[in-house]
Amino acid sequence: MTNPRTRTITWEDPRALAKSAAGLSGMEYLQKIIAGELPPPPIGVLMNFRIAELSEGHAVFVVEPAEYHYNPIGVVHGGVAATLLDSAMGCAIHSTLPAGASYTTLEIKVNYIRAMSSETGLVRCEAKVIHVGGRTATAEGKIVDERGKLYAHATTTCIIFRPT
Repeated sequence: MTNPRTRTITWEDPRALAKSAAGLSGMEYLQKIIAGELPPPPIGVLMNFRIAELSEGHAVFVVEPAEYHYNPIGVVHGGVAATLLDSAMGCAIHSTLPAGASYTTLEIKVNYIRAMSSETGLVRCEAKVIHVGGRTATAEGKIVDERGKLYAHATTTCIIFRPT
């Protein structure tokens, strides 16, 4: 191997983070993560993305693609885009939920437009809710660079678990 790199990450117990949601609306919970009152979820730490903007039914995540995101063909792995889109669309939905409700992804459809690399610079994953019903919700998202160039777009369907 020539010129090996090292990356070390530290995260907090995800079960404790999930328990912190008790009694909070989705918006309140996500706002506490953004404010640093609750730790970020381990996937965000691992992949180095974060919530940059949040309003009801809308979430924006940002990440700067890096070498540690690469696949064997020398570009950012498509799973990074899929995970970023899934996270942003899920949080857009989560921001609309009352205390005691939760969700999980039932389906995600990703369209890859162009590859990202460590030269791409900061990208934004913008997600917005399309519909929130009693048992399911849908959202759409897109990944763009600072010039507005599109890298991927997606839709999701999530199941909602409401308190009984």
